[in-house]
Amino acid sequence: MTERDDLLASIADTIKDYRAGEILERTPAHVDRWIQQFSDDVQIPMLRELDYVFRRTYVSQSRTAELLAGIANRFPCTFWQAAHILDIQQGGRSQSEIRELFLPILQNKCGSCIDRQDSSGRDYIYLDDAIFSGNRVIHDLSEWTKIDAPNNVTLYIMTIAIHKAGRYWIQKNEDTWKSGKKIDYRFPMLGGFIFENRLKYRDRSDVLWPTANVWVSEDFTPRNSASSYTTQIFSSEQGRQLLESEFLNAGIQIINSHTQVSRFLKSLGFSNFEPGFGSLLVFYRNCANNCPLALWWDVGDWFPLFPRKTYR
Repeated sequence: MTERDDLLASIADTIKDYRAGEILERTPAHVDRWIQQFSDDVQIPMLRELDYVFRRTYVSQSRTAELLAGIANRFPCTFWQAAHILDIQQGGRSQSEIRELFLPILQNKCGSCIDRQDSSGRDYIYLDDAIFSGNRVIHDLSEWTKIDAPNNVTLYIMTIAIHKAGRYWIQKNEDTWKSGKKIDYRFPMLGGFIFENRLKYRDRSDVLWPTANVWVSEDFTPRNSASSYTTQIFSSEQGRQLLESEFLNAGIQIINSHTQVSRFLKSLGFSNFEPGFGSLLVFYRNCANNCPLALWWDVGDWFPLFPRKTYR
């Protein structure tokens, strides 16, 4: 086998349970068809880097269950038996699906079925797979606090993965989503995935954040490639810049080939800011639109590696 064959097989093995039962299993042929949309000279270097990256950012169902078990073990059964585990997501099913995976884990830990929507406890759990921009959490909690949330409760925002700018955005907008109620909220450290993506710490970011030689814009502050910080996500600065450049250019190509694209849909993923969010975090159940378009776009001629499931 060639190096290319090995890389295709390795990537396919890492992501093989993506949307299992809903779409065809991701095979080396799928990965090969996707990578062939890039120039010949960058395909093997991209495969090398993505093989490294996806081992650190792709979260399989078994890994998700393992991390949820870790969340369950952080608190005693008395806590879980009294708490309300919310199911309030306004768009999508990630929260419901994570709850469906989590509740049997709690039952196994505590020996009884735990789904205390009618509990008299004052602790509430907002559980989900990840926080990206934070906007979904703000929207969900705003609707809940306006209508259903009691006054004077403790809210635990628990996710397997979190992007730090999203957590900051939730904190910054707390007056909005609290709806005037007294809510003591916390982000317990759960030992999952924590991605740095705040502007102040861009040089140590764990997302695609181009340098000045890759992206120049008057409203964008580039990352300094000379920083001594070594991220755990990428194998090297060279490999990182390759992905930043190729995904950026592919995203521009995708956007330019369609006349009706949301102004928030950027090359590196859904965001208010150019050139996009840049996350490489992908869960087995779906790929967020905050990831580069080149990974999930499925309209027109572009073949996606991670076809997205959307909810209307």
